[in-house]
Amino acid sequence: MPNHERHEIESLYGRIGRREFLRLWGRPGIAALALGAVGAALAGRAGRHRPAAPAQVSAPPDWRVRAEPILAASNGQGPSVNVRRVIAELGGIERFVGKGESVLIKPNCGWDRLPEQAANTDPELVAELVRMCLAAGASRVIVADNTCQDPARCFRRSGIGPAAKEAGARIVHQGTSDSASLDLGGTVLGVWPVLKALAEADRVINVPVVKQHSLAVATLGMKNWLGVLLGSRARLHQRIHQSVAELGAALRPTLTVIDATRILTGGGPTGGSLALVRKADAIAISTDPVAADAWGAEQLRLGPMALPYLAIAERLGLGTSNWRSILRQA
Repeated sequence: MPNHERHEIESLYGRIGRREFLRLWGRPGIAALALGAVGAALAGRAGRHRPAAPAQVSAPPDWRVRAEPILAASNGQGPSVNVRRVIAELGGIERFVGKGESVLIKPNCGWDRLPEQAANTDPELVAELVRMCLAAGASRVIVADNTCQDPARCFRRSGIGPAAKEAGARIVHQGTSDSASLDLGGTVLGVWPVLKALAEADRVINVPVVKQHSLAVATLGMKNWLGVLLGSRARLHQRIHQSVAELGAALRPTLTVIDATRILTGGGPTGGSLALVRKADAIAISTDPVAADAWGAEQLRLGPMALPYLAIAERLGLGTSNWRSILRQA
């Protein structure tokens, strides 16, 4: 990161306190001002993606449950067994999903790629999470993403669509979903249209794949939130690390499940070459999104300092990049 960007980030977030955090993310305090900018950015887009009136805009739900910061990991058993072992180490899925609750699972399903190319979350992992949530008594499970390429092809070719449907989930994407406007707060976000299923969910499980990204260095949990945003996301890439950290502050998942079954080591985010895929057969799950991403960065053989948004997230009090300090090995 260039020094001038680092200095700007430190000036914005270096001494942020609880009161300032609540001002930026705890309520829709800048909804009316931000709405005008979002409306201008979305002008001319047809139909459902128009933002709501200011009075209708609310902050995102907080999908967390009462749980201490913890991270557990497993490897070598295949995605289904790995995820069951990790969830058991965390106390069982019933600790995080209650009877009658609606659950949204957010994989990375952005690209028209096969599972072997590691551009998307492993379909077997997604399906196992669906089955576990339904077994815990969830009223419904939705698997959702706003894909970067044709959504029907992305869900089909990634294997996520067929696997999730067979497990009992409903698929939602930008071609099938209504939108809801949420005030995401922060300094670069503001009011934004999101997949309506996200705003209506009782619990949210974020399930990114570990992969290299040409702009953001890596795609992990907090970067995966871009896939719930509708409308044009291009301006967020101009301040990608601030945008990613602020998404992490706005959207607080029940769990972050880091998929390192296959790791895309280069050519991200789209991938394509099998020569850039490393099979790791590992999964980590955490109640701490910063620790989860720091674990994922290590799978890419990166330290936390390689991802500036992690430093911002720590300054915002979102968690710790010292994932080993909260680790339990499943």
